[in-house]
Amino acid sequence: MLDTRLRPRRTATGTLSLLLRNPSAVVGIAIILFWTLGGLIALFASPYAPNQTGVGPLLSPPTGAHPFGTDNFGRDIFARVLAGARVSLWTGLIAVAVSLVVGLPIGAIAGYVRGAIGMILMRIMDMLLAFPSLLLAMALAVALGPGLGSAMIAVGVVGIPEFARIMYGQTVALREREFVEASHAIGLRDALILFRHILPNGMAPIMVRSALGMGYAILTAAALSFIGLGAQPPLAEWGVMISDGRGYIISGEWWMTFFPGLAIASSILAFNLLGDGLRDTLDPRLRTSAR
Repeated sequence: MLDTRLRPRRTATGTLSLLLRNPSAVVGIAIILFWTLGGLIALFASPYAPNQTGVGPLLSPPTGAHPFGTDNFGRDIFARVLAGARVSLWTGLIAVAVSLVVGLPIGAIAGYVRGAIGMILMRIMDMLLAFPSLLLAMALAVALGPGLGSAMIAVGVVGIPEFARIMYGQTVALREREFVEASHAIGLRDALILFRHILPNGMAPIMVRSALGMGYAILTAAALSFIGLGAQPPLAEWGVMISDGRGYIISGEWWMTFFPGLAIASSILAFNLLGDGLRDTLDPRLRTSAR
C-alpha cells in the first residue's frame, strides 16, 4: 500500500498504448515480429529443412523456387536465414537475460549499501568495462570452448557491467526519495525496500538498454560464430552462413553473404528503433512526440 501512494505507477496497457503511437517503435516491433514468425515458419512449415542438401542446383542465384538462392551444398538459403532468425533471437535473449540476472543485483546492492562493499563491486565492474567488449567475449568463448552456449554466456557476461552501472546510478538516485525514507520509517527491511521499491522504479532505463542490448548481443554472437568461436556448422546461424559464403564473394556468389548480413543488419536496426521508442515512451520529458 505504501509504494502505491508515494510513487507514480504506469500501467502496462498505458505504456503499450504510448509505445504503439511511436513510429520508430512500431517499425522495430514489425521487423522483430517478422523474424520471430519467420523462425517459427522455418521450424514448422518450411518446404525445405535448413540443413537439407541438394534441394536445388549448387550456388544457384535467387529464383522463384529459391528466393535467396542456394549455397555450395545446394541448401536453400531462405530456409536457413529463417531458421537462423530463431537461433539468433534466442541467443540474444539468453545473453541479455544473463546480463540482467547478474548485473541488476550487483548494481542495486552497490548503490544501496555504498561504503566498501559498493566500491569493491563497482571497481570490479569498471575493470570489466576496461576491456574491449568483443575481445573480452572472444577470450571468454575461447575459455569456455567453441559452441552456441559458450557464445551466449560470453556475450551475457560482457553485458553485465553496463547493466550494473545503470542500476547503480538509478539506485543512488532513488535511495534518497520520499517513499524510501517512509519505508525506513515504518521499519521495512533493506532487502524488501531494495527489491520491492527501488528496483521496480529503476527499470525504465534498464528496459531501454535491454532492447539495445539485444541488437548488440545478436551482432557479437554472429561475430563469434564467424570466427569459429560461436555456433558451429552446419547449424543455420547468420554468422556461420556469412563465414561459409565469404570464400565465394570474389567469384560472384554474393547472395550467400548478402542475405544473412541483411538479416543481422535489419534485426539490429529493429532493436535500436524499439529502444528509441521505449526511451521516448518511458521518459516523461520525451513523451510529447508520442502524444
